[in-house]
Amino acid sequence: MTTRLYSHPIFLEHITPPGHPERPDRLRAIERVLDDEAFATLDRVQAPEGDEATILYAHPADFVARVRASIPDTGIARIDADTTASPKSWQAAITAIGAANAAVDDVFTGRADNVFVAARPPGHHAEKTTAMGFCLFNTAAIAARHAQRKHGVERVAVVDWDVHHGNGTQDIFWDDPTVLYCSTHQMPLYPGTGAKSETGAGNIVNAPLAPQTGSEVFRDAFLSRVLPALDNFAPDLIIISAGFDAHHRDPLAEINLTEDDFDWATGQLMQRATRHSGNRLVSLLEGGYDLQGLAFSVAAHVGRLMKG
Repeated sequence: MTTRLYSHPIFLEHITPPGHPERPDRLRAIERVLDDEAFATLDRVQAPEGDEATILYAHPADFVARVRASIPDTGIARIDADTTASPKSWQAAITAIGAANAAVDDVFTGRADNVFVAARPPGHHAEKTTAMGFCLFNTAAIAARHAQRKHGVERVAVVDWDVHHGNGTQDIFWDDPTVLYCSTHQMPLYPGTGAKSETGAGNIVNAPLAPQTGSEVFRDAFLSRVLPALDNFAPDLIIISAGFDAHHRDPLAEINLTEDDFDWATGQLMQRATRHSGNRLVSLLEGGYDLQGLAFSVAAHVGRLMKG
């Protein structure tokens, strides 16, 4: 398997307040673990700056203008209780979008079988008209639309294993049967969405996990809900909203996964990508706030992408 990694120094320049869990050290921890010789053959590419017009694939123009206007010239501006912006946040978010869209291009042109995008800010909480939950724009949703618009893809699946429900992705694709959204997440927990009863146009599959559950319950949710939905949908592309905050070390939740669970889940999705999508799989970093848990989980995830 040819696995590509997108990263960029600009992602470190999205500055959050002291003590904020979504901090530049997250990417530094990932960089260190991927410097190991086990990842020597990883195809490392600097992320390109994105086309701002592609933001409109998932968000209306007036919302984009509001986000741009919220970017401060100096210091840190607060967008909501959890979400902030600093002078380089716009460029970081645009480059994250550029990386995700380039990753989609890569898997459709054969430059890579799969791609991991190590970017921040994350995206899956950003709704059509609301930036929230550390997220400015919904990168996964934009990438899914990019696949449809540029490559003529009929069906895209977004699988979200972040411990927090991706309310933004669900909101954007709520009534769109061309995009399947599947999520495992702790419930109850921020942002309060993600019940099994939330099904959209039959294209939303939520698999909430009770606090203090672990590997067995998570894997059962995959086997009983997520994977059958993928097989029924037969996507042309799989996008992973890859949050690693369901790790047992993470301070923001109470799900007790290990890096082996992320290895296993990656393998399961790769099997579906082989079966339905010509191996085409794009993974986008979302959450994960304990640096050791994040680093070890990303290493397991990327290692599995590389091994096939």
